[in-house]
Amino acid sequence: MYSCSFTAYTQLYTATSENLASRKNFQDIKFGMFIHWGASSVLGAGEWVMNNRNIKVKDYERLQHVFNPQHFNAAEWVATAKAAGMKYIVFITRHHDGFSNWDTKYSDWKITNTPYGKDVLKMLADECKKQNMKLGLYYSTLDWYRNDYPYETGRTGKGTGRTGKSDYTSYLQFMKNQLAELLTNYGDVMSIWFDGHWDQTNPEGNANRSSRIDWKYEEIYSLIHRLQPKCMIGNNHHLTPLPGEDFQMFEKDLPGQNKAGFSFQKASENLPLETCETMNGSWGYNITDNSYKTVKELVHYLVNAAALNTNFLLNVGPMPNGKIQPEFIDTLAAVGRWMVKNGSSIYETRGYAMAPQKWGVATQKENIAYAHVLTKPEGDEILLPGMKEKIVSVQLLNGGGKLAFNQQAEGLFISLKNIALDVNDTIIQITIK
Repeated sequence: MYSCSFTAYTQLYTATSENLASRKNFQDIKFGMFIHWGASSVLGAGEWVMNNRNIKVKDYERLQHVFNPQHFNAAEWVATAKAAGMKYIVFITRHHDGFSNWDTKYSDWKITNTPYGKDVLKMLADECKKQNMKLGLYYSTLDWYRNDYPYETGRTGKGTGRTGKSDYTSYLQFMKNQLAELLTNYGDVMSIWFDGHWDQTNPEGNANRSSRIDWKYEEIYSLIHRLQPKCMIGNNHHLTPLPGEDFQMFEKDLPGQNKAGFSFQKASENLPLETCETMNGSWGYNITDNSYKTVKELVHYLVNAAALNTNFLLNVGPMPNGKIQPEFIDTLAAVGRWMVKNGSSIYETRGYAMAPQKWGVATQKENIAYAHVLTKPEGDEILLPGMKEKIVSVQLLNGGGKLAFNQQAEGLFISLKNIALDVNDTIIQITIK
């Protein structure tokens, strides 16, 4: 078992000023779009269909001959993200089925060998630059397709028909070659978003989560930091951050929660945080998944994330024709309208030093605190415990009326008497001297 302690790498790696600036900027932007897409979308059964149905490699690769997203429009994707108030996009370059969504030289299992034949990543990267959208790239370290990936010791992809002996030295070189392409040919990359480490560990919650292989992250991470010093590294291993990682992510949970069963790790006190969640129940396109989250649910998730100093990466799974389904577009547009009015209480904020209350949470930017009333309080007032700063004024956000307030030993009491609460979030702006 490899503990992945990387003692030598810890001593060698020091975040550069460029990298530290990237972390600060990342904390400020708060809201992004995760795009899960690839050949698997043709089957309309989510992103794990190859594993879930035990589809053999020789059968699965037929998808390359029918994947033809002729309605893909990078400008529309980026515009949809912008309309939602998002500041960055994380795009799946290669998911666990090994399919590469760019014109890689190191695999024939790629989008430029489909009937579509075009490099969608190049078009997306160009459009992100044009529309001033930051771009991060998801990359799976796990592979259900290749023979050199150490599938023998993995806990997924067992039914895809591989029989030869794996070779991690070969697979590592393959990953480094592809990462070098991604970081050389597509402009500035905000982040590399790794996923798949957990395939080589015991399930989450087990006392021993050490890896059955040595991933040699010190080689991978140093390559990334050398090619693009500003590029941040995150790894969805569901563990405490490892040396060389620049932000910590939580899957389908806010830091401190573990509703999904992945998040037994504690939130880092030193690194930026991010949580990712789906708009329905699937990451990839799923034609039968109609469990769409409401605008209110997404606004609450975004607000609660901001109060925990956490970015919210919201996933969409475009259809195989390249379009984002209309249910997602409508909801994202509604969230965007909310952000136009209320984004000042989210962007560039940090969580106010107060535990979440029954009524909601609070964020702060400089001398302005924002109380987000997400649930109707039991009485006609809310308490912000521990708020002892001198208060200049308290009013509803966006020029709303002033509210009566009273500071006592317990904190700041704000009256909501005769105030009509907003269905999504009643935001109170508190100006501190």
